[in-house]
Amino acid sequence: MAPELHPALAPVAFLLGEWEGPGEGEYPTITPFAYTEHLTFGHVGKPFLSYLQRTWAADGSPMHTETGYLRVTGPAGHGHAVELVLSMPTGVVEVLAGTVVDDDISLTSTLVGLSPTAKRVDATERRFRMEGELLVVDMGMDAVEAGFHHHLRSELHRP
Repeated sequence: MAPELHPALAPVAFLLGEWEGPGEGEYPTITPFAYTEHLTFGHVGKPFLSYLQRTWAADGSPMHTETGYLRVTGPAGHGHAVELVLSMPTGVVEVLAGTVVDDDISLTSTLVGLSPTAKRVDATERRFRMEGELLVVDMGMDAVEAGFHHHLRSELHRP
């Protein structure tokens, strides 16, 4: 039996479940690329959502994965304050803070931690928003001394 959703998570409940769809990536230091993304948002009855993301190339080979937690931390203006903590096998850890207003979450990094072998990332921004039945995910970053640029966009549906 699944636990009840913690009441603090009501503003982000629209994310719950699995999402999948196409994405496109770009950055000044790389060749643009296409990918498929799969996101899973779950809960265990506590005041956070679990987050698992994975992507793969057109030939089915794995590209990226990250895992973390999303918390609603209280009211903020017309919405609610949120925090997202992410860990990646590339040696990058992101801590982001922002707001959720009407099924639209905007987050900016407050900390980017790097292992000794990770590529340099100085700042990130992420956005998750509903457009009809699609979950649109955008990500920008300031990395490898190239400045801040848009990096990823995916349009996900429930499989």
